[in-house]
Amino acid sequence: MNLHLVKLCVGIESADDLIDRVTHRLGEARARGRDTEHTHTTRMIPQRKEALLDGGSLYWVIRGSIQVRQRLLDIRPFRDEAGIRRCHLVLEPVFVLTRPQPRRPFQGWRYLYPADAPADFGDGDPTGAMPMALRRDLVELGLL
Repeated sequence: MNLHLVKLCVGIESADDLIDRVTHRLGEARARGRDTEHTHTTRMIPQRKEALLDGGSLYWVIRGSIQVRQRLLDIRPFRDEAGIRRCHLVLEPVFVLTRPQPRRPFQGWRYLYPADAPADFGDGDPTGAMPMALRRDLVELGLL
C-alpha cells in the first residue's frame, strides 16, 4: 500500500509561485554545472520509507489548502554540519495540480493516506483550466 506526505509550503503564494521558484532554482543550478536534483530538507525522518516510495507523493499545502503534489523519488537521511539528523525528500520536478482541499496549519509533515488525498485535476475536469486563485477562492466559499 502506498502512502503520501503532506507539508505546508511556507512563503509560497500559489501553485504557480511554487512551480516558478523550483524551475528557476533548478535552472540556476544547471547553469552553474551543479546537481539539478530537486530536494526538500526536513528535520524529521519518515519511518515508513517503503510505503512512501511505492508511488507516494508530497502534497503541498499552499495558503490553507492542498493544491499541488510531487512524486517522492527517494528519502535520504543525513546529518547536517551541526550533527543534527535531517532528511532530504527527493522530489520529481513535475507538479500535479490537485483539487483544493482545506488544511489547518501544522508543523513539519504528516502522513496522508490515499483515501484522504485530494484527487488530481483530470483532463475532463472543467475546473482544470481555471486560474489557481479563482479555484482557491471558490474552495474558501465552499462552492468547489
